[in-house]
Amino acid sequence: MVSIIEAIARWGRSGIEFSDLARLRARHAIADTIGCMLAGGDDPSVQAVRAAFAGSIADGPRCTLVGGGQAAEALSALVNGTAAHALDYDDNFRPACSHASAVLVPALLGPALVRGLSGRALVDAYLVGLEAQAAVGRGVNPSHYTAGWHSTSTVGCIGTAAGVAWLCALDEAGIARAMSLAVSMAAGVKGQFGTPAKPLHAGLAARNAVEAAALAECGMTGRLDILEAPQGFRELFGGPDATGWDEVAIGTPHVIESEGLMPKRHPCCGSTHNAVDIVLDLKAQHGFAAGEVAAVDTLVGLVNQRNLAYPNPADEMQARFSMQYCVALALLKDRLELSDFTPEAVGAKPVRDLLPRIGMTSHSAEAEAEAERARPLPHRVTVRLTDGRVLAGERGAAKGTIADPFDDADRRAKFADCCRGTLGADKADHLYDRLDRLDEQDSLAFLEQPLGQTAEIRRGRGVVSRQSGTADQNRSAQGRVAEAR
Repeated sequence: MVSIIEAIARWGRSGIEFSDLARLRARHAIADTIGCMLAGGDDPSVQAVRAAFAGSIADGPRCTLVGGGQAAEALSALVNGTAAHALDYDDNFRPACSHASAVLVPALLGPALVRGLSGRALVDAYLVGLEAQAAVGRGVNPSHYTAGWHSTSTVGCIGTAAGVAWLCALDEAGIARAMSLAVSMAAGVKGQFGTPAKPLHAGLAARNAVEAAALAECGMTGRLDILEAPQGFRELFGGPDATGWDEVAIGTPHVIESEGLMPKRHPCCGSTHNAVDIVLDLKAQHGFAAGEVAAVDTLVGLVNQRNLAYPNPADEMQARFSMQYCVALALLKDRLELSDFTPEAVGAKPVRDLLPRIGMTSHSAEAEAEAERARPLPHRVTVRLTDGRVLAGERGAAKGTIADPFDDADRRAKFADCCRGTLGADKADHLYDRLDRLDEQDSLAFLEQPLGQTAEIRRGRGVVSRQSGTADQNRSAQGRVAEAR
């Protein structure tokens, strides 16, 4: 009997031709993730990773690190993956309950640059890895995620190993070996949400996927039924309600066509997005101001409530996981931006005054159990105004999903927000255009300059950390990285 891993590997080497729609959405996802990497390159979580491993860079081909410098493939995946997830602006992926692209793109980018591969090859490998993440995730989620596992660094690692192995030209057996080894590297708990360890999870998953493929290429192997075997991934990680892989449908159609990704409109935890979008919808419809709001009640899924643990955030990292803070911003502004998640912004009096007026409750476990698995209960918001009016709305999906997709203006606006302060507007626009035509690029070398240039621009402008480290601490970390170069 063919194992789940073997079925995924067989599909990956079946010679599939991806559709134009699949390729288009993959290009959008890759561009979105490159933008998030650029935005997160100076985050303290990334600087800590660079400083910690600066003295252990292996010999061999080098890959460009976001923020400057070069390192071996696995270390570049660690640094760039941490950067991609550092600001929680990267996409969500429902089948895997993961931030799929924050692991996939950094893991694939290094091997692709070292091997001189084309943009088309990167898109192909991305689509292989994304489908693999979906196939693994369907067997254990949502129970796996609800139990407290961070699927980005568990499911994400295993699926991404398939994409990296494919990109590195491993055969069907090699892809299967890489995925089996990645199961033994899968780790990460959601209790770290709201701390720098959360973006580190994405970096570790990307690094582990690269190393799993390298080990597989050299003949290392493990059980090929380790997902479904006794004492395997499902039994240990699946949670009490994991259904397993009784029916495996891989790539028919590709998951990016049937379910798509969820790029983020707001640079904060996706569990806030439905509510934030509802508030923005209600403001656009009724034209009220923040000063007219007496109270806001939000109703979300049980897992979303558990993700949002900071009703009174102390810093910008906690603010990204605070329903109260994100809704307060939506009451005050028409768009949430990266500049809203700084120490100064989190401490601003207008936001602080609104926090006590915003509440959050969740659907009951019983109600969620009765709902169809593929159709989670909608999130609801009720806004009570000081003049007595009560406004209400609900959303089953945030802006950016297939149901309410971004247009090109939305994508460009987000990319510009990510590149603000690192690349000039003209360079950012040019980079976006090339990423939009990624299938046509014979080489990925055009990414080297924007990725490497940003560190010099940041240091030249004296950019202050987005998190609450001191200037001395930030200079110290940068100094250790510079010495290692």
